[in-house]
Amino acid sequence: MANPKIKSSAQTAKKSNATAGRKPAAKSLYSKADLEEIFRRFSIQRPEPKGELEHVNPFTLVVAVALSAQATDAGVNKATRALFAVADTPQKMLDLGEERIREYIKTIGLYRNKAKNVVALSEKLITDFGGEVPRTREELITLPGVGRKTANVVLSMAFGQATMAVDTHIFRIANRLLLAPGKTPDEVEQRLMQIIPDQYLYHAHHWLILHGRYVCKARKPECERCVIADLCRSPEKTWDIPAPLVELPAQIIGAEAAG
Repeated sequence: MANPKIKSSAQTAKKSNATAGRKPAAKSLYSKADLEEIFRRFSIQRPEPKGELEHVNPFTLVVAVALSAQATDAGVNKATRALFAVADTPQKMLDLGEERIREYIKTIGLYRNKAKNVVALSEKLITDFGGEVPRTREELITLPGVGRKTANVVLSMAFGQATMAVDTHIFRIANRLLLAPGKTPDEVEQRLMQIIPDQYLYHAHHWLILHGRYVCKARKPECERCVIADLCRSPEKTWDIPAPLVELPAQIIGAEAAG
């Protein structure tokens, strides 16, 4: 499995660079050696990082990621567990209907509009894609409620493509650490795709998300728990000694974690 992922990483990086737009990426404050070491440490700490949204197939992943906008993964998992048990295909979701979908997801923010999008994207998948989730970003973003970030998550988690899904955690870290500063998620995505070493690109977005969620937290970064504290260039840094570089326990996702 490793070789295809590395190949995919190189292909995706090449494609991203070719379509990055006219504005060149700002030079990172980190040297190539620094970047290699940062992601090497993340790879030792979490050899097989995982997304924390529960899903059973590409369709339920699309729905879960679309529902996660302005909501926590834990909150989405709690709502979708029962939903996906009865509707794990576009047709079953259509058969369920918007009103009943709302009942399943009413604990999630903006649930009324999200229920409409779930119905609409299910319908479009059936009419335009034969009920199958498409495997290109261009097609994915035509689905109601699916933006670039959602498409990137699906391409990575469902289809094994190396992408950079810039959520609030990655956006914060890229700017706080001065790793790949940018004013918009698209800018940050382009710059990260350019600077992350190819061999680490496949898992990079999960490493950064998990680092932001559990260590480099929004309100107060826990620098003493950071494995890259000595390399970090953030002006907010409060600690210079890296935490011990050991592999963390395997992630427990969703229902197992809740139990």
